[in-house]
Amino acid sequence: MQENHHKVPNHELIRVCRQIRRDIVRMVNGVQSGHPGGSLGCVEYFAQLFFNHLRYNPKNFTMDGIGEDLFFLSNGHISPVYYSTLARAGFFEVSELATFRKLHTRLQGHPATMEGLPGIRIATGSLGQGMSVAIGSALAKKLNNDTHLVFTLHGDGELQEGQNWEAIMFAAHHKVDNMICAIDCNNKQIDGPVNTIINIDSLKAKFEAFNWKVVDCPFGNNLDEVDSAITKAKQLTGHGQPIVILLHTKMGYGVDFMIDDHKWHGVAPNNDQLAMALNQLEETLGDYQD
Repeated sequence: MQENHHKVPNHELIRVCRQIRRDIVRMVNGVQSGHPGGSLGCVEYFAQLFFNHLRYNPKNFTMDGIGEDLFFLSNGHISPVYYSTLARAGFFEVSELATFRKLHTRLQGHPATMEGLPGIRIATGSLGQGMSVAIGSALAKKLNNDTHLVFTLHGDGELQEGQNWEAIMFAAHHKVDNMICAIDCNNKQIDGPVNTIINIDSLKAKFEAFNWKVVDCPFGNNLDEVDSAITKAKQLTGHGQPIVILLHTKMGYGVDFMIDDHKWHGVAPNNDQLAMALNQLEETLGDYQD
């Protein structure tokens, strides 16, 4: 079991983040398909979570997850950042990233389970369902006297799905206090700004009204702020209320022509755009081979 006794310092995590961003744009470009915007915006969260906070054993992955922390990606379309992080954290070989969205791959466009990819416990991408799965897993841990935690990530636009709010209400009523949800608050979805499609503000007031503890992370692309938010959220567990981190990120962060532009939600960069992006992102841990 990885108990994260050695904290990865920021100067090393910065290198990890740059490489994950290189992986993301290369994977999506390679098949001219996928979702780079949200993936790029959530890199710091994934890096801090998997390299400094989650307790797991990447070489002994089990579907039941007993005796380790669990993570569920509800907004499964940002699979590129998930796959890159899993590979860089040792769940499978980095070389497999080259198979993203290709025939017979284990790296489906949205995470799936039948292919048996280590790190993936549920098929996600049908938005609004991840919260319910996470709650069930957290309650199972309580029944098993397993003190490990359940983490989830959701898109802010995803909260327009009504099932989320039933689950949010259920979690508070049943005191699911071993679960930490994070919301990627980039105010972008495929059709435009979230607040112009269906305005969901104020999320802080909404979650507090549903009796959740709220941790605000004003800039979710800053490693220190993300680390502090996750640390604070973990300290709030076990006190009778579910916890949510409002992670304010920038879609497309790290690539200047993609930042804060909803058009990059699900559009792949062409070869010229890929070259521009890679020129901004230093190769730090070694690229996979096409």
